Amino acid sequence: MTPHSTPPVLSIPGATPELAGRLSDGLERVDALLREVVDHDDPFIAKASGHLVEAGGKRFRPLLTLLAAELAGGINEDVVRAAAGVELTHLASLYHDDVMDEAQLRRGVPAANVVYDNSTAILVGDLLFGKASELVAGLGAEAVLIQAQTFVRLCSGQIRDDRAPSDEVDAVAYYLDVLSDKTGVLIATAGRYGVMFSGGDDATAMLMRDYGEKVGIAFQLADDLIDIASDASETGKTPGTDLREGVDTLAVLRAKESTDPADARLLELLHADLSADEAGVAEALALLRVHPALEQARQETYAVAGAARALLDPLPPSDAKSALQALALSVVDRVG
Repeated sequence: MTPHSTPPVLSIPGATPELAGRLSDGLERVDALLREVVDHDDPFIAKASGHLVEAGGKRFRPLLTLLAAELAGGINEDVVRAAAGVELTHLASLYHDDVMDEAQLRRGVPAANVVYDNSTAILVGDLLFGKASELVAGLGAEAVLIQAQTFVRLCSGQIRDDRAPSDEVDAVAYYLDVLSDKTGVLIATAGRYGVMFSGGDDATAMLMRDYGEKVGIAFQLADDLIDIASDASETGKTPGTDLREGVDTLAVLRAKESTDPADARLLELLHADLSADEAGVAEALALLRVHPALEQARQETYAVAGAARALLDPLPPSDAKSALQALALSVVDRVG
């Protein structure tokens, strides 16, 4: 595989230079392990498997594993293995997501389904799920069980994300529950693994699981806002993907609550099939970007991040705690 520079550590205002250095070193080790694991004797499989690894990314999930480890005994080989397993699970899910979304871009490069084809992207995603399981298997039976439970919830969330709630269900509550499974659960596992494999106690591991789940929800809510508010040159993703797919994210759900006659055109677009209507997507994005629902969704996203921060209160003061407090807000500060 082609050598690639290690992705930078996320900017965490609460991290000391010493902590940032340890996290950076840890991410280098995770990145090296990822490249080793996705390599293959068949050059085509190696290239397809490494497509998103080579594209880089923030490595947010392994970073959280490493940072959680700093609450206990620090970063070791098991923590690095767990972090790589979490990231591989995430990468595998992206191959599948891009097929389902018919995405054109991922991390600023053409999506795997575009470079190859849908069947190859799906099979490579499956292969990476298998590789992630191989990594986690080296950590013991409990880690394997957690990985399996995480995978079930991840898939359940994706299935439910593609199905509209019934009229008897609160649409916002349903959506947040979907995000808990689709995104929150893997980030929860990332935090839990970090404490588990650095020698931390069960109470701290469970605290980091709960913190990670809320941070994951906030992370996805922020991504949803970015899909509306940003353009492809800033994010490497095509904006309006959720509108094309008919997925009602939080800002759309809040906009649909409007009874203002001035919102008639926006509501018409939000209830329409925009899957093949690029002009309609562009118009809906323009209207959403100036609608109060976008700011309401942004504030609700910050509230979820604040709830994650509050979960850390019982922990004793430490550099890692300060960084985790800052991290909870940094995931939503991406959208201003």
